[in-house]
Amino acid sequence: MQETTAGGRRAQLHLPHRTVQTPVFMPVGTAGSVKAVPQDTLEALGAEIILGNTYHLYLRPGHEAIRRMGGLHRFISWPRAMLTDSGGFQVFSLSQLRKVTDDGVQFRSHLDGSSHMFTPEHSMDVQIALGADIAMAFDECTEYPADRARAQESLRLTMAWAQRSLDHFRAHRDSVVWREELGGTQNLFGIVQGGMYTDLRRQCAERLAEMDFDGYAIGGLSVGEPRELTLEMIAEVLPLLPPDKPRYVMGVGYPDEIEQYAKLGVDMMDCVLPTRAARHGLLFTSEGRVNIKNKKYAEDQEPPDPACGCPVCRRYSRAYLRHLMHAGEALSGTLNSIHNLAFYLGIMERVRSELAGGQP
Repeated sequence: MQETTAGGRRAQLHLPHRTVQTPVFMPVGTAGSVKAVPQDTLEALGAEIILGNTYHLYLRPGHEAIRRMGGLHRFISWPRAMLTDSGGFQVFSLSQLRKVTDDGVQFRSHLDGSSHMFTPEHSMDVQIALGADIAMAFDECTEYPADRARAQESLRLTMAWAQRSLDHFRAHRDSVVWREELGGTQNLFGIVQGGMYTDLRRQCAERLAEMDFDGYAIGGLSVGEPRELTLEMIAEVLPLLPPDKPRYVMGVGYPDEIEQYAKLGVDMMDCVLPTRAARHGLLFTSEGRVNIKNKKYAEDQEPPDPACGCPVCRRYSRAYLRHLMHAGEALSGTLNSIHNLAFYLGIMERVRSELAGGQP
């Protein structure tokens, strides 16, 4: 691992399905699909690792069905690395449909209202069945704003669930479907919570480090807090995490943010923003943000980003992308998403080169 004086790190993450170059941005494939973008296109763009969403895949098509079909990699035809979240954040977002106890979270499906229970052990069983290279400990995400008492209670649950997740995962991870074929084992990352209280974040990070997870994530960010508070929490936690383990900040962020965090020493980031913004006509470019719906682009024959070499910018004009948006064509979301993902992945490629002293 190479580390700069400013704290940025250049390394490789050796996973069963792929050796991933870090720092890395991970496109989000919520239901086994990075929305509107085919898997072969993701490969061509250079995506080395994507996310799957445990909550959504558990509800549909079901983790046992995916296990019977050879695991999530085989089911979605993705040969590279993958990470699954624990389902904790999605359950957190169902604030009107859930009940939290020491044992876990009882919730109602947003699809049909059926009742389900996620415990740390069940989250591990689902993620082992899905078979991603990296699984996440089941945590209790703290909303923003939250008073200190609420943050302390959330931290108490997160710490108890982290240990239960780790114990169950270590006892059962050898049953992953690709174990005999690929060798190696799944990895489990712990998640640092604690709201926006630095002392609670420190306490959580130090205790998780003692548990010796395979890697560590900083969760509970991008939940409505000011940007400077996000940065403060990241800067507070990073020095407390083991330097020889991956550091993952969950759910961030805008292009300038992911570059800033990577140069602080964050190894992994994910966010739905590039594809979600794309579906609403917002493009990220070297010249700033472009709302492709604007009338001024109606006859603009320039590429979306003249400095970008992605397949979209090499072939299509701003006028055409605007037309697709206004015509309601499905291709609009695809082309916009491909460009935005290429832009995000390109940022990380450039940062990796800078951290390696100009070497790719």
